[in-house]
Amino acid sequence: MIFASDNWAGASDKVIAALAAAARDGGRAYGNDDLTRGLTQRFSDLFEREVAVFLVGTGTAANTLGIANFARPGGVVFCHRHAHINVDEAGASEFFGGAKLVGIEGRDGKVKAEALAQAIERYPEGNVHYGRPVVASVSEITELGATYSPAEVSAIATVARQRGLAVHMDGARFAGAVASLGVRPCEVTWKAGVDVLSFGGTKGGCLAAEAVVFFNPADSRDFGFARQRAGHGFSKAWFIAAQFDAWLDHGHWLDLARHANAMGARLARAIQASGTARLALVPAANEVFAILPKILDARLKAAGAMFHPWSVETLPPEERPGPDEAFVRLITSFQTRAEDVDRFAALLTG
Repeated sequence: MIFASDNWAGASDKVIAALAAAARDGGRAYGNDDLTRGLTQRFSDLFEREVAVFLVGTGTAANTLGIANFARPGGVVFCHRHAHINVDEAGASEFFGGAKLVGIEGRDGKVKAEALAQAIERYPEGNVHYGRPVVASVSEITELGATYSPAEVSAIATVARQRGLAVHMDGARFAGAVASLGVRPCEVTWKAGVDVLSFGGTKGGCLAAEAVVFFNPADSRDFGFARQRAGHGFSKAWFIAAQFDAWLDHGHWLDLARHANAMGARLARAIQASGTARLALVPAANEVFAILPKILDARLKAAGAMFHPWSVETLPPEERPGPDEAFVRLITSFQTRAEDVDRFAALLTG
């Protein structure tokens, strides 16, 4: 009953087989192998336009370098207050790009276009004492398990464009969002106004496989230098390329995400039906947030269930747990089994 994180999951058998095959053959160094060179076309086909793709080993590197690409002196980056880049990456975006992160409040971890506009207005154009807005960042899915629809992304991008901001998308769980929304990848990215995407494979069935995707290749002119300086110019880039090649093949990435999402929905239904616990948020994908009596929380953990407590500050004050309750996050993955969810469900009522 592992619901601690999709980072705890292993890797897809198909991905591992492709990696093993690539390891037997090797290839030219520093991205000059056939697998890595072929990924640009694979991603261009996926997003239905010419893109530039750069492989990195972690989501933090993808976010940090993608944002830093648009950094300028005095730069300000807007994101949700609880966004991963603002809370969980040790100030990496501020360190690498030198830009100040400004957190915006919003329900379910989502930034609203109106809130973004208000935040940008606090930085008068051309006033060197305030700094200048350079990037608006959204997370798909959010830190509270919600998705942005294409229309919501477009509204944010429209606000950003009015002041010349680039739009970055943290897509650590992009596969789950696309599977949940039922849209083509292009519809929630460049067609909605996204400039650069951190495309995560690690949480969805790969091993240390992330990509930075630029929807206007000209924007990536200096990115190769930045990646090399940051230590993510892998000599054996095929290690990542082989994984993406297999993961994206015949929609395998979405099949894995659909399973994770289905297990998340199954878990949510069990919590709703339990009579002992309740959902704090309606899950859109594979992240489930619940409020449990502390006695039940302890009993579940004693029985072997693994999940994490979550900050009550992410909830509106009126929806926070009482003194005898715990607010927790549970995450399903492509490896989550229905029997594990059902065993957890039985413990909820047992």
